[in-house]
Parts: sequence; C-alpha cells; structure tokens
Amino acid sequence: MELAYIPSPSQGVWHLGPVPIRAYALCILAGIAAAMWLTRRRWVKLGGRADDIIDICLWAVPFGIVGGRLYHLITDPELYFESGEQPIRALYIWDGGLGIWGAVALGAVGAWIGCRRKGIPLASFADALAPGLILAQAIGRWGNYFNQELYGDATTLPWGLKIDTVVNGTAVHGVFQPTFLYESLWDLAVCGLLLFADRRWSFHSFRLFALYVAAYTVGRGWIESLRTDHANVIFGVRLNDWTALILFLASVGFLIVSRNWPEPSLQQRLGDSLLVDSEPEAAPDAEPEDAEPESVDEDPKTQSTSNS
Repeated sequence: MELAYIPSPSQGVWHLGPVPIRAYALCILAGIAAAMWLTRRRWVKLGGRADDIIDICLWAVPFGIVGGRLYHLITDPELYFESGEQPIRALYIWDGGLGIWGAVALGAVGAWIGCRRKGIPLASFADALAPGLILAQAIGRWGNYFNQELYGDATTLPWGLKIDTVVNGTAVHGVFQPTFLYESLWDLAVCGLLLFADRRWSFHSFRLFALYVAAYTVGRGWIESLRTDHANVIFGVRLNDWTALILFLASVGFLIVSRNWPEPSLQQRLGDSLLVDSEPEAAPDAEPEDAEPESVDEDPKTQSTSNS
C-alpha cells in the first residue's frame, strides 16, 4: 500500500493558442538565467564589467544546447536512427535528451569565442561560471520531473516518485526512485561547496572549474547507477558512468598538478576587461617657483571695494 509519495505533474505542456509552452524548456531557460545571474555577480565582484558575461553567454549557450543534444544522439543513436524509429525526433529537444558533457564541451568552444572577442582569459570565465553552471543543472533537472523521465527502480520510500506515463508504447505505473531529485539536491550541494571553497582558498586558473567536475561526477556516478532508463553499457557499466569516472580522474589529477600554481594578478584574471571605475583626479597645477606674488593694493578704499 502506498502511504506517501511525490506526485508527478498532471501535464508538462500548456498551449497559448497554437503555441505550446513546455515545462522542460522553461526549466532549462530558468537554469540558464540563474547561471548568468550568479556568474554576473561573481564577475562584477571580481572587478569585471557586467555586460561581459551576457556577451559571452550569447555564444556559450547556443553552442552548449547543440553540444548537449549531439552528445545524446552520439551515445544513444538507436533511439532515433534504427529501423522503425523516427529520425526527425532527433530534433525534438523538448522531449528531453541533453547530455551535460556535450553541453560543457561545445559550450566551452562558444565561451572561448566570446572570451576571445572580449579579451578575457577563458580560465577566469570558467572559474566564475562554475557555481552558476551547477546551479543551472539543479534547476534544469526539474524538466525531467515534468516529462516523467529519468527515474530509478520501484521503491516504497515516502519520497518515491509516482509515475503514470507511457514509455515506448508501454504504460508505466508505480512509485520509483526520484533520481532527478537526488541529482538536483546534489547539484545544489556542489554549488554551495564551490562558493565556500572559492571564498576560503581563492581558486583560480581553471581550478574551481576542475573542482566542479570532480564533485559533480562523484554524485552523478552514484545516481546513474540508480537509473533504469535506456543506456548503452560497456563491460557491464553504463556509458555515463564511464564518462563520469574518466572526468573525475582527470579533474582530480589537474587539481593535484596545479596545487602550487601562483595566483594571477587582477589584470591577468580580467584581461582587457579590467574595469576602471573612474580616472584619478588631476592634481591642481602647481604655481611656478619664480612667479611673483599677486600685488596687494595698500589703498584702504581700493581694498574695501574689492571685498564688497
């Protein structure tokens, strides 16, 4: 008997006339907005211009969305391109299917282009972005909730997720592990860790971004093992687990190698975007040493007139 569970939303799409408003897309957009807000605050606090982050994100976000979709298509091509499937569905990003590692990889290319145009070191932008990026992931995961996807095994836990949907033509009813919720909470914890670590030890030179990768992959590896959705398997391990393991080792290795790197100067961190709030006031012109003192009129009448 199900005594308690988390109910799934009754719908994930609303229509404004002929225009569908999809909850999945709204969650992704809300995550992007939160990431830009937090990154902008961090960048301005460092001394950069607020508009820098907006300009760079105009490159990074589209690249990231395309990269996330390409990663999903490359790692799960059978869902779209095998006999009997509909290849056109490869374009339906609102149905889910944005791989974070593809989004980060291609998003980095877009960020590099934006940083190059602004004269900002990519490392500085990446470190400023890291807490905002994991915050965006925490918010974006709720799109899976509205799509009733990415859940785990059946459970009797009071925080189990009630699913009532159809997957590949098969009706699914029951209470399952809410893996989307686990990952969202883990992402929020990682965001807090990054903000604390940066304030406590002043991470720089891609080191905060590496800490983000290491911390996120630890949780992702555990949560991935709970999921029951389709995934390709290599040597009995889900592909995303292999990706998480490789990235964890690479990020930890980078943190060890870079632990004694000197902290860059403010100019090096901000590049050409160094913000100068105001020009120093010019000192008043000094009087030449050989200038004669102004003559003083000794006539009392003249003096009285000049003071009136």
